[in-house]
Amino acid sequence: MQFSVLMSIYNGDSPSYLAEALNSLYSQTLLPNEIVLIIDGPINSDLKAVLQFFSNKKELPILQVPLKKNMGLGLALAEGIKYCKYDLIARMDSDDICKENRFQIQIEYLMNNPEISVLGSWIDEFYNDRTNIVSKRKVPKEHVEIMKYMKGRCPLNHPTVIFRKKEVLKAGNYKPYFLKEDIYLWLRLAKSGVKFSNIQESLLLFRTTKGMYKRRGGWKYAKSELNILVYRYQIGFISFMELILYCSLTLPVRLAPSFLRGFIYSKLLR
Repeated sequence: MQFSVLMSIYNGDSPSYLAEALNSLYSQTLLPNEIVLIIDGPINSDLKAVLQFFSNKKELPILQVPLKKNMGLGLALAEGIKYCKYDLIARMDSDDICKENRFQIQIEYLMNNPEISVLGSWIDEFYNDRTNIVSKRKVPKEHVEIMKYMKGRCPLNHPTVIFRKKEVLKAGNYKPYFLKEDIYLWLRLAKSGVKFSNIQESLLLFRTTKGMYKRRGGWKYAKSELNILVYRYQIGFISFMELILYCSLTLPVRLAPSFLRGFIYSKLLR
């Protein structure tokens, strides 16, 4: 099965992290057929040098799609999908590292389970060095369990996902939504009736930073969390009582001090 990899980078990305991410794609036991890389606004010379280095590698072509100005992840990915040649599209972020058998495992699973339109996996979260694994984010395998999980939390690790392009376009493509572009898309896909699944092992190393839990909190993040919960209710995905329940559980976490939020995420929600 032929497939594309879809990535987005912007000027704030780390050149060394980007090099590690791209190198993990070129080191796969099953290579993708193309990388579609959206350049979300002007980038610096160091990032350009990394792209130039990998563009010279002929075994895996990179299609670079520059945007005139920074549009944000949702709009950048929506634009990138238009350039992907193949119906299967694998997501990848610019600072994460794919394990070498990621695509082989996922593509074989999709070949054996053609009813699945969105497939993710677990992730290992690491700090500084890829050998320093600090936690594992596990997500459910079966579609029914994923639907239950999606009521209050995101049931897919976004950078691990492979999806069918036609289903994503039918659901309206990616759309801008502050830090929630992924769950906003999964909810619309769920509403359209597609089937989800997750490989029950980690296929990606997810980079964490000291500032990650700080970014996952505050009034702006809490408002986004509230809005996406209200959207669940509006489309009939959760009841009013469930809306109240999930608001009472999640909003205090978003507004908690960052050290406490970090403990909750790393020790209680993994």
